[in-house]
Amino acid sequence: MSAQASDMSGWLLLGLPGAVYLSGLKQVWVIIGLIIGTYINWKIVAPRLRMQTEEHEALTIPTFISKKSNDTKGYVKTFSAIVILFFFTIYSASGLVSNGKLFESLLGIDYKLGVLVGGGTIIFYTFLGGYLAGVWTDFFQGILMFFAIIIVPVTAYFVVGGSSAIDVAMTQKHISLNLLKYPEALSIPVIISGLGWGLGYFGQPHIIVKFMSIKSVNELWKARLIAMVWVIISLVCSIAIGITGIALFKNVQDPEKIFIYMIGKLFNPWIAGILYAAILSAIMSTISAQLLVASNTLTEDFYKYIVKREKTNKELIWVGRICIIIIFIIATLLSMNPNSEVLSLVSYAWAGFGAVFSPVILFILYKKEMNWKNILISMVVATITVIFWNQSGLGKKIYEIVPGFLVNMFCLYILEKFIKSKK
Repeated sequence: MSAQASDMSGWLLLGLPGAVYLSGLKQVWVIIGLIIGTYINWKIVAPRLRMQTEEHEALTIPTFISKKSNDTKGYVKTFSAIVILFFFTIYSASGLVSNGKLFESLLGIDYKLGVLVGGGTIIFYTFLGGYLAGVWTDFFQGILMFFAIIIVPVTAYFVVGGSSAIDVAMTQKHISLNLLKYPEALSIPVIISGLGWGLGYFGQPHIIVKFMSIKSVNELWKARLIAMVWVIISLVCSIAIGITGIALFKNVQDPEKIFIYMIGKLFNPWIAGILYAAILSAIMSTISAQLLVASNTLTEDFYKYIVKREKTNKELIWVGRICIIIIFIIATLLSMNPNSEVLSLVSYAWAGFGAVFSPVILFILYKKEMNWKNILISMVVATITVIFWNQSGLGKKIYEIVPGFLVNMFCLYILEKFIKSKK
């Protein structure tokens, strides 16, 4: 539950319903990709990652990759840390955008002030607790998110008058649940791009780090079952929010606020307050998990390696806190545009982690030895590919995770085939 709450950020309650509200089921391939990716992640990554990180005494993903590839110079570890900090900053910005939109809608305050208020709250409670506290808060926030995302579309369905009323509203907006009416939704690039989201799961540090802390490998089958039930129901209900929202509201200025508008219209203030808290929970659970992983990465994989002298626990704690503050400041600057889209920011960060880390994680989990130089080259090439693909606009044709992932896999395969592993 904690892992999936960290996974499904504000985009589950804001970004995805907004996309469905605008265009119907064109996002269905993303949903299918995420469901498949979740299952494969728990099935083939979680068990080996849990055992091998314990065997190598690795507390972070960069440390694990570095030790498994015999990176005695720390180059892989350092580059991994830089990538994590870069894309987590973008990911955190998506959460702050969600915060701004939530507080702007509820309190009528300026969007930018909403970003600062929400972000400040997250920073405060992240400082108060550590990793274990974060896991427990993610757990309870995940439960709240789960019930909220079920209650709202079910209530909306009966309030609007059932499927017939929804069909009429969708027809008036020229939206259909029949994908055959949208040839572009059945095109190869759209299908590949949507399913490509599933490739990202194996490389999301804030998700797979939860595998490392599970009590026993024998407990994984239970966790996998809970995760799959949570993900499938949550994603289906997220689509249902967008569809029922079409019948409730003919037009909205910002489609990503459709869930917020629906809560305000369907429920009394007391219940609405609880449901609004679910949106805040979705945002907070993901950002706090990301900030903790980023903080741990900086202290364990960067600061400890660069600063050779003996360091106290208090010093490391403050270094981690400073890292959190720096990420927050940069993410805040990135999220100050009220027109920013949660889904676009999330997709960019997701692609970055998926393209850079997913192939590497799969290789090192199923290969006894790897050359750290090969890994470093592949990661650098994948990073450049993702950034270029996104900034050049090619991501509108094929989601950047696909070329980034394939380039990384190709480089790893070719380099490992011709350059033998060296200790």
